[in-house]
Order: sequence, then structure tokens, then C-alpha cells
Amino acid sequence: MTNVTKAADATNAAGVTTETVETDAGTARITWHRAKKPRLVLAVSHGAGGGIEARDLTALAEVLPAHGVTVARVEQPWRVAGKKLAPAPKTLDTGWRGIWPALAKSGLPVVSGGRSAGARVACRTAAELGAHAVLALSFPLHPPGKPEKSRAAELLGAGVPTLVVQGGNDPFGKPEEFPEGEYELVEVPYGDHGFAVPKRADVSQEEAVAVITGAVVEWAGSLG
Repeated sequence: MTNVTKAADATNAAGVTTETVETDAGTARITWHRAKKPRLVLAVSHGAGGGIEARDLTALAEVLPAHGVTVARVEQPWRVAGKKLAPAPKTLDTGWRGIWPALAKSGLPVVSGGRSAGARVACRTAAELGAHAVLALSFPLHPPGKPEKSRAAELLGAGVPTLVVQGGNDPFGKPEEFPEGEYELVEVPYGDHGFAVPKRADVSQEEAVAVITGAVVEWAGSLG
């Protein structure tokens, strides 16, 4: 199927726009948060159990445009179709490939990113799509309680500058479990897989989210 980007079908008062994109995996949706003078596009997708309303994706969309980064929050076709379960990884990759022309149409460098399953997709497809870099939020290094089923090869095989932002208490892989490699890793203290922190923690939820946005702003600023 030829990838076809439809005209933006919604605009709100804040200038946020949405568009739908036809892919070989179905209809995907992009919510654009545009910088006034963009130098990069950061495309981020959701995980297998949530949507683009996740706290980290929402915070990045709110903060990064002021730093010259247009943020595109991408909903995979299965999510747009209202399904509750994500399809196989190869189908997720197909959907991501299908939306890529819409992400790259401005001619700006595109950082491929996502959280959890979306981070895996970004890593697996970065080289073939020509991604400028990869942002991996809550990379699921292994299923909870099964460290022997490592997905480190996906992360290490990204082939482009990569930033991992990982919760200190993520059951899918704590920061100290990650192997050495050519990537940067920032820890969100006490954070779980969704970057939620317990009320008894030394940092507030707002401070934890600020660690995420601050790290991404700094890293994005360092990208050539």
C-alpha cells in the first residue's frame, strides 16, 4: 500500500494539529506540537498498554517546542482502531515505517523515539529509516522477572546516537542492569515503568518528570 498522508483534520486553539496517515498496518494518527523555529522533529510513540497521553510523552510535547524541537506524538494503527492489545513487533514496525514519510516531510532531522514497546520499535528501525537519533523512554530490557530474556541487542543495534531514560525501579530493567554500549542513560530516581514515583520518595512526581524533560532538552541540544 502506498503511504498517503491526509490533510490535517483537526486544529485546536493552542495550535496543536492532528493528521491521519495510511500505513500497511492500518490508519495511524500524528498529533503535532510545533516549534516556532524548529531544528529537529522528535517523533514519539506509546507503549503496548497505553497511549500518547502518558506523562512523559505529554511533558515532552509541552516543553520541547520552546527549545526548537517539534514534537510528533504518534498513535499506532492498533490504538487508533480502538484495540486493547498491541500486535506483533513486526506489525508495529510496519506501522512506524508507514508514518515516517509524514514525519520527515519537513526536511528536518527526525529523532525516532517512543516509550516501552515504542522505544523498541524506534531502535529496530532507526538505521533503515535514516533516523537522526533515538530516544528510548522506559526501554523494556526484559520482561519483569525474566532478565534472561534480554532485548539489549535491539538497543545496541540502533546505530545512531541514543538516549535511554529509565526509571530507577523499572521492573522491565533497572538502570544498573543495562549493558555497556554506545548510548547515554539517564535515571529517573524511584521511577517505575511509567515514571511514577511513590509518595514516600525523596523526589516529587513533578521533579521526576522534570528530570525527563531536562535530560531530553539537553541531549537534543547536543545533537548536531
